[in-house]
This record gives sequence, C-alpha cells and structure tokens, in this order.
Amino acid sequence: MATLYIVATPIGNLKDITLRAIETLKEVDFILCEDTRITKKLLNCYQIEKPTISYHQHSQLRRVNEILELLRQGKDLALVSDAGTPGIADPGGKLIEEVVLTLGQTVNIIPIPGPMAVTVAISVSGFPANKFFFAGFPPSKNKRKKFFEEIAQFNYPVVFFESPYRIIKTLTELKALTPQRKIVICQELTKKFETIYRGNTEEILKQLEIIKVLPKKLKGEFTIVLAGTERNELTRFHKKKDSR
Repeated sequence: MATLYIVATPIGNLKDITLRAIETLKEVDFILCEDTRITKKLLNCYQIEKPTISYHQHSQLRRVNEILELLRQGKDLALVSDAGTPGIADPGGKLIEEVVLTLGQTVNIIPIPGPMAVTVAISVSGFPANKFFFAGFPPSKNKRKKFFEEIAQFNYPVVFFESPYRIIKTLTELKALTPQRKIVICQELTKKFETIYRGNTEEILKQLEIIKVLPKKLKGEFTIVLAGTERNELTRFHKKKDSR
C-alpha cells in the first residue's frame, strides 16, 4: 500500500526541521513541492537526493492525475509546502482531498508534524490561547470589509496571514473598526531579521508606515494575531482590582 506523507518543513530557519521529517524525505520515492527551487535548498542542506515533482495552486488536472497514478503504483510520496505545514492555507489541502476521494483506504496518509507560523505566532503573542481562530488570508477584494468586521467581534484571538503589499491597508481597516484592540504582528518569523511588533492597531500602523519608506524593510509574509474581546474584559478587571 502506498503512503502519502504530509511533511512540515521550516518556516524560515532550516534548523527547525524535525529528525523524522529528514528521515521521511530520504526514504520516499518522490517529493511533491509547491516550488521545487525553494525545496531544493532544504534538500541540499540535508543532503537529500530524491526526485521532486511540482505541485502548486496552478497545477492542472493532468498533474493531479500523475500523482494519483504514482500512488496507485505503490509509490511513497512526501508532500511539502514552501514553508510550514502543508494543507494550512496552501494548495496541499486540495490534493489531500482528491487522494481521499479518489483512492480512499488504498493509500495511507500520514502526518509528519513540525513548524507552522500560526502556532509560532500565537505562542509568543502573550494573549490567552486556550482557544483561537485561524482565518487564513483576508480576501483581496470582495467581502474584505465583512471579513474584518467579523473577526473584530471574536471573543478569542484571531490569527491570519497578510502579504507585505496589503499589510498597511489591513491595519488601516482594523484601526477604523477597533483602534485600541491589542495586536501582535510577526514578520520574517525564525529568520535573521525576525521582527515582532506589539501594541494597538494605531500604534503598530504608525511603526509600519515609518519603515515602509525604507528599502526592502517591509517584505516577507506577515502573521497577525488580533486579541479577542475577552482580553479587553480581563484587562479592565485587573485595572479595577488594582485600584482597590
């Protein structure tokens, strides 16, 4: 029986890969990559010599059928994304769905856990995280206003991603809805120039607007953690308690 391994890879620092992930990538027949050039850097770092196959959001049905046929032949495959855990806000989820629907119980699907920007960001946020909501990427156009209106009402933290091209616009929209809400923005997580901004939406917007004019400073994917309304209630409680 063939196996499809869902392998988490580093979100930045290549040393964050697990021993089990390295072992798996060395043993499979093929590695399915979102971008083969990015994955090759990781493979070369750990001297992994395995054939790679490109699979991304623009892959045609023909490529999906090729992957399904490899699994029918009993080949073991590893699915990786450019960074983090496949299937989390990336095209890997669609492939896994297709494998389940088409091949069912004839293929083992095994997770090889590891880094994920969502959990890394929430872990350093300082917000209560016994529960939180992951919202993926905000819509770029349609339903964008509705997206922010909805997450601004959540009682618990909301984690979402944003590109450097829309981060200022996103904070401006959040500021209009909830200017004093605490927020944590993580940039270039685990990389050399990792930066974590903390404050309310208005304060962080000012910080980012300043560095926007500096060359190459406002780049890389952003992971945003918006505090829930429960945090505001907790803050008021402690302020009231301290004033006694």
